[in-house]
Amino acid sequence: MVIHVSHLERVYKIHQKEPGFAGSIKSFFSRKYTDARAVDDISFDIEKGELIGFIGPNGAGKTTTLKCLSGLLYPTSGTVDVLGHTPFDRKNEFLKQIGLVMGQKNQLWWDLPAIDSFLLNKEIYEIPDATYKKTLDELVSLLDVSEILTVQVRKLSLGQRMKCELIAALLHKPKVIFLDEPTIGLDVVMQQKLRDFIKAYNKQYEATILLTSHYMKDVEQLCERIIMIDHGKILYDGKLANIVKEYAAKKAISVIFTKPVSREKLTKLGEIVSLEETKAVLSVPRAKSNLVASRLLDSFPVEDITIEETNIEEIIRDVFAKSSKS
Repeated sequence: MVIHVSHLERVYKIHQKEPGFAGSIKSFFSRKYTDARAVDDISFDIEKGELIGFIGPNGAGKTTTLKCLSGLLYPTSGTVDVLGHTPFDRKNEFLKQIGLVMGQKNQLWWDLPAIDSFLLNKEIYEIPDATYKKTLDELVSLLDVSEILTVQVRKLSLGQRMKCELIAALLHKPKVIFLDEPTIGLDVVMQQKLRDFIKAYNKQYEATILLTSHYMKDVEQLCERIIMIDHGKILYDGKLANIVKEYAAKKAISVIFTKPVSREKLTKLGEIVSLEETKAVLSVPRAKSNLVASRLLDSFPVEDITIEETNIEEIIRDVFAKSSKS
């Protein structure tokens, strides 16, 4: 077991101040606090080499959890074990085995070229010269950044900077990597390049990776298992493919006809999502999708037919919407 989390809680004390000058004076002598539970009694285990999507809306508790796992925050209660270490002890042998990349934080020296930050990290992590050169060459090749290593970080594009941020975090070959919104703000081309890199790195080095992202494409392409969190509580922990079966009650059937068909007849087979001349999309219960498709083929002039799962992003959005109402 690489990561073990048991009944983790993180509670913040939030100062409540009455409005106006009088409120400011009053709070100076008597302060009122309320508890805000960023993480509320969560438990999960992660094995070596897993690449897991840790997803949830803003304020769900994702980043707070990652900070507890990386040792940046003390948990209020519960147990956290990463690679046999208690993260908030911040022991050197633990820190040398983890990497943390936060899409909105900059760890590179802004006025220096990235290669200088890499050399600094080499000394901090006590990486031998031969190992440093070999690892750097591998990462530079994977990310295709050889031409920008000597350019000031401030002059790099966001995508180029994120690539260099990844190199800085991975030079010491961490066994566990926490990626917090690594593709945030990037264009679709650069997002895909970073996804390809993360997948290749995970496969090549068998690194255990916990990824948070608001882009479902990141999660769909990279993660077999996801952990969904909202209001500090875990809503789902399991295979991404299974969430469709568990939460999606319907499938979509897209049909192309050789000639226009009757709306009235189609209505008898399912809910009409759209109908345009010879094209139609029906929403039908999952269990009846094959039967409806068969009836369409038997009773209508069908040129082409496709049965599709509900969009995963819509499913997850619905899960979070239901959670917020409960």
